[in-house]
Amino acid sequence: MPVPTNHSKPVRTSAKESAYSQLEQWIIDGTLQPGEKLTDIELAQALNLSRTPIREALQLLEMVGFVRMYPGKATTVTEVLKEDINHLLPPLAVLQALAGELAVPNITEDQIRRLEETNQRFAKAIEAKDSFTALKIDEEFHRIIIEAAQNPYITIMLSRLQSHVRRQFFHHSLELSEASRNEHDQIIQAFKDKDAERLSSLTKNNWIRSIEEMNAK
Repeated sequence: MPVPTNHSKPVRTSAKESAYSQLEQWIIDGTLQPGEKLTDIELAQALNLSRTPIREALQLLEMVGFVRMYPGKATTVTEVLKEDINHLLPPLAVLQALAGELAVPNITEDQIRRLEETNQRFAKAIEAKDSFTALKIDEEFHRIIIEAAQNPYITIMLSRLQSHVRRQFFHHSLELSEASRNEHDQIIQAFKDKDAERLSSLTKNNWIRSIEEMNAK
C-alpha cells in the first residue's frame, strides 16, 4: 500500500480525530484507492501515530461507509459507484432545504453579505471551468446557511453526506453549472425577503437538478 510521505502532519486535536481527518481526505481524493488494502502499521508510521488511534479512526470510517473491515483478515477502502449519487443527493436536498427554513429567522446581515461574496467567487470559478474550486466554494455557500440554521444535528448529518458527494466528484469528475449560481442568487433574495417557503423550494431544487444534470452525462 503506497502511503504518501510529503503530506502535512495532522494538526493535533486528539490522535483519533487527526487520523480520521487525514484518512478521510485521502479516501475522498483518491490517494487511497477503492479496493485498496489498508494496514494500521503503515498508516501509523505515515501519520506518526500509534496503532490504537489508527484502528479507532478506521472503525469510524467504516461507520460512515468509507472502509470495510474484515476482522482477522483485512481492511479495504470501499468502492465508489456513480449511481450512488441518486441516493446521496435526495436526503442532502431535504436537509439543506430544512436548514434554509430554520435559518430564515436567524440569519444576520453579515451572513447574507458572506453569501453574496461567496457566490461571486463561485461564479468566477464556474466561468474559469475550475470544477474543484467551484465545488469547495459551493460547500462554503451552503455551510453559511447551515451555520445560520443553528441545528447541530443537521450539521452533523450534512457533513457526512457532503463528504460522500466530494468523493463522487473526485472519482467521477462531477461538475457544477451556471444554473447553480443563478439559484444561489435567488436563495439570497429569498433570505432578504424572509420567504421561508420559497427558500426551501429553491434549495431543494438546487440539489435535485444536480442529479438530473449528472445522470444526463
